[in-house]
Amino acid sequence: MFDGMMTGLSTAIMPFNLMMVVVGCFAGTFIGMLPGLGPISAIALMIPITYGLDPSSGIILMAGVYYGAVFGGSTSSILINAPGCSSTVVTAFDGFPLAQKNQAGKALALAAYSSFTGGTIGAIILLFAAPALAKVSLSFQSSDYFALMILGLTAVAAFSGKGQVLKALMMTVFGLMISTVGNDVMTGVPRFTFDNVDLIDGISFLLLAMATFALTEVVMTVLRGEHRHEDAQMDMNNLGSMKLSKEEVKHVAPTVARSSVFGFLVGVLPGAGATIASFLSYGMERNLAPKEEKEKFGKGALRGLAAPESANNAASTGSFVPLLTLGIPGSGTTAIMLGALIAYGIQPGPRLFIDNPDVFWSVIISMYFGNLVLLILNLPLIPYISRLLVIPRPILIPLILFFSITGVYLVSFNAFDIQMMVLITVIATFLKLLNFPMAPMLLGFILGDILEKNLSRSLTLSDGSFAFLVERPMTLTIMVLAVLALLMPLFSTWRDKRKAVAKGQTQQV
Repeated sequence: MFDGMMTGLSTAIMPFNLMMVVVGCFAGTFIGMLPGLGPISAIALMIPITYGLDPSSGIILMAGVYYGAVFGGSTSSILINAPGCSSTVVTAFDGFPLAQKNQAGKALALAAYSSFTGGTIGAIILLFAAPALAKVSLSFQSSDYFALMILGLTAVAAFSGKGQVLKALMMTVFGLMISTVGNDVMTGVPRFTFDNVDLIDGISFLLLAMATFALTEVVMTVLRGEHRHEDAQMDMNNLGSMKLSKEEVKHVAPTVARSSVFGFLVGVLPGAGATIASFLSYGMERNLAPKEEKEKFGKGALRGLAAPESANNAASTGSFVPLLTLGIPGSGTTAIMLGALIAYGIQPGPRLFIDNPDVFWSVIISMYFGNLVLLILNLPLIPYISRLLVIPRPILIPLILFFSITGVYLVSFNAFDIQMMVLITVIATFLKLLNFPMAPMLLGFILGDILEKNLSRSLTLSDGSFAFLVERPMTLTIMVLAVLALLMPLFSTWRDKRKAVAKGQTQQV
């Protein structure tokens, strides 16, 4: 192992490979900032370039593009509420409110620090524990995944405001319903497609995210009339300092540490990925927060921004565990990278770090350099990136519309997706006017597909019986945690009522 690390280090610090890290990070960050594009599009654009490179340099370049795109995707989420990629949707929940409070500089700096820390912790764990973690990820069965998705759905309360739990549950069910559109996962029979060929593959998560966040925000801005008033414009002098105080660092440090480790572990599981990691870490932090801190979530909480940014970068690193050690792509992005490795004549799997130690270890070691490069690249650019907010609204709104529609169209090259996006925007605007939260719908949608697949597999293996929920200790443990997570808000409400009653009786005495 030590010899392999030395081989990887000597490969990673070669001047050409270091240049590949810088090029990959810069290209990924720029593409990630454009709403709708993201890591899959970024890596797809890099594949023709990597054909002329040796395997180590090619994979290092694509890895740099991958976490660069995740890193850069937070910028558009924070500044204009238009997520650059699916894994930075959660960043918009508290990042955009901070930008609206003239704290865009602080939000972007915190996102950069959190991303760097998450990526670095992920790279260190990956360096020392990749082979062992491969066995853990392989031991997960369909029943365990089903239980994990149920646990994820219990976090729905974290995405709802005070007194909005019922609305959040309704939106979660709505998201689960949307996820069932398309071919049935077990039989392959089309359902809820209304005989429309364009709906056979279902509705794209990116399309749903752009419609419910970027386009809906544009419509709400127009309805509120903010585009007409000069006082609605951001003043460059009021964008806030990029510096975090000692108190703020102490406040977010435990969150960043927890979310980094948690995000990495979620990323290790094949099929989970950075998007699920960011949703689950946000829900976990909101549930762990004290009562007064909970109320700040969704309104510009620093912990609410640090959690998903740490988790999605750590998960991006974690997704390389099943790719490199098992040959199983954990996401669409790593599936493209798997294809690139096979095109080089390299078969990912348990023997990769024995047969090709230069590729295996150089990619892992280059991740740390990549995170360092991203921090150095992005921090000096924050004052210039923040100037996006001082663009007059009559110019900014058409730009957001253009990038959102173009981003969705470039994924499928299908005009039907644009029509669907407009329809979802109209529905989302109507629901937002009625104070329905959008985040639970996205949570239900993204977990719905994985939930259904693993439920179907588990029922098939257990002859239609739900006994699989208690047969495996891992499944049972996760289900017990899900029940406890569901009961926690009810217990907190009951405890608050008891305190209020006791306080009232004391005052009467």
